[in-house]
Amino acid sequence: MDELPDGLVVVDVDGVVLGVNRAAERLTGVMREEATGRHISDTLPLRDADGRDWWKCLDPHGGLATRSRQPERPLHLPGRPEFLVVTRLVRSPERGGPVVRIVLTLRDASARARLERSRADLVSTVAHELRSPLTSVKGFTATLLGKWERFSDAQKLVMLETVNADADRVTRLITELLDVSRIESGRLQIHRQIVDIPARARRIIAGRVAAGEREERFRLDVRGELPETWLDQDKIDQILGNLVENGLRHGRGTVTIVVEPVEWGVAVSVRDQGEGVAPELVGRVFRQFWRGNGRRRGGTGLGLFIVKGLVEAHGGTISVQRAPGGGAEFRFILPAGAPDFG
Repeated sequence: MDELPDGLVVVDVDGVVLGVNRAAERLTGVMREEATGRHISDTLPLRDADGRDWWKCLDPHGGLATRSRQPERPLHLPGRPEFLVVTRLVRSPERGGPVVRIVLTLRDASARARLERSRADLVSTVAHELRSPLTSVKGFTATLLGKWERFSDAQKLVMLETVNADADRVTRLITELLDVSRIESGRLQIHRQIVDIPARARRIIAGRVAAGEREERFRLDVRGELPETWLDQDKIDQILGNLVENGLRHGRGTVTIVVEPVEWGVAVSVRDQGEGVAPELVGRVFRQFWRGNGRRRGGTGLGLFIVKGLVEAHGGTISVQRAPGGGAEFRFILPAGAPDFG
């Protein structure tokens, strides 16, 4: 019982507590020595949101003989935070027999509440981020369709370029949302091959320069002989691209990428010369919708959350700290060596 991650309380049909595991002790604040052998209403007086006595509502002696469980519901103890409880009625014989034991599983409700708030924030963010580009696409398209002959070729080109850019913005948002969904559900797949990390970094820098950034704003520093790394090339490009984009958006000066061998893999640091991340914000950096603490804002706030998920899917770790020359340094470490395909 003590090895279970969820709280567990077992009572007999009369409500006498037979056992309590450690997780239940943490959630309820009631030690097993206090609860065992006593009636659950005396030691664990569970109440629902309307203040009703859970034990009386359960009524294990009544109801249909086929009843075997009570669905998950939020309950609380006086002076304690709310938690989620699922109840199982154990019968003997199993089908139609009398109730002989009641098993309760308890789970902290705060994680569920955070998840629901996160989903609500996600819906709000998506609606906000989609509204602007879709309004632009709709407006320019309707204008061109209705008044095509009134515009010069140069005017038409500007409108179509705007529509194309806004369509790309929507596509990026949808891609980010799919990545978030895969990370949260554990369905992110890694397709490993030998990846030259410095070469991928050069490709990311070349892409930014081609997009209009000054070449002198970037610096690549490769130190020592790097071990062989088997990684997902597309996802490594995504990690580097998001971190470089973050450095350009929230930092100033040169964005430096340092690649070096470490004890069990390869470490990559992306540094900027901005104000850095305040110590009190370090714990929030990799959460969804974090947009930095500076004036320059933009994006959905999902980039660093996705970066963390991609790095951890490779078996790596990522952290943020102050760069040697000031600014922020995002440093991730990826394992080296060929994977076990067996």
